[in-house]
Amino acid sequence: MHNIPLFSNLDNDEISKISEGVTTKVYKKGQHIFKTGDKADKLYIVCSGKMKIYKYLSDGREQILYIYSAGDFVGAFNLLKEDEFKYNAEAIEDVAISTLDKTTFNEIAIKNPNITLKILEKGYERIRWAEELVDRLSSANADAKVAGLLLDLIKDFGTKTREGTVLNLSINREEMGSYAGISRETMTRKLKHFQELGYIDFIGNKKIIILDEERLSELL
Repeated sequence: MHNIPLFSNLDNDEISKISEGVTTKVYKKGQHIFKTGDKADKLYIVCSGKMKIYKYLSDGREQILYIYSAGDFVGAFNLLKEDEFKYNAEAIEDVAISTLDKTTFNEIAIKNPNITLKILEKGYERIRWAEELVDRLSSANADAKVAGLLLDLIKDFGTKTREGTVLNLSINREEMGSYAGISRETMTRKLKHFQELGYIDFIGNKKIIILDEERLSELL
């Protein structure tokens, strides 16, 4: 628990208390962690792996809202105000999720303002991320959508190398299109175009190397 940023300031007794209310489960790629309408009575913490948060649009298309990696959490605001989830969570690779029940969370959070502060900080980050997502989706320019997505994916999938930033992806082209607000066909076509321009290159089917971040940024 000390390795989870949300609880990093807790003492050993508090960690022991939280551990009593925590259960951990491994979800295989493609499994749902929770779905729209499920009661939001737990805090979900990603211990390893990655999951996507998404919802379905009115026309039935999937729209990815966030991708969460180790150390991220979801459901904290729902615990502060009893609610139900308005979106779905699905493993995009094998993922270990720890859940903390509302009663234990309340006991610890009330005594530790730092936890509430970290929740608010994370909430602010997600609002900013949501604003960037809206900007990306509202753009009519497919080049800008794909460039923005590639740059955003650096946070969760990027590794710096001498040649450039390697994105070791666990999402496919269809999911990338969902995240960017375009079709899989358009995503595939634009990625190929960026390769021809020398902005990116491919390493097998799952890796993309960003060769020129500056040029991608200029497309936004």
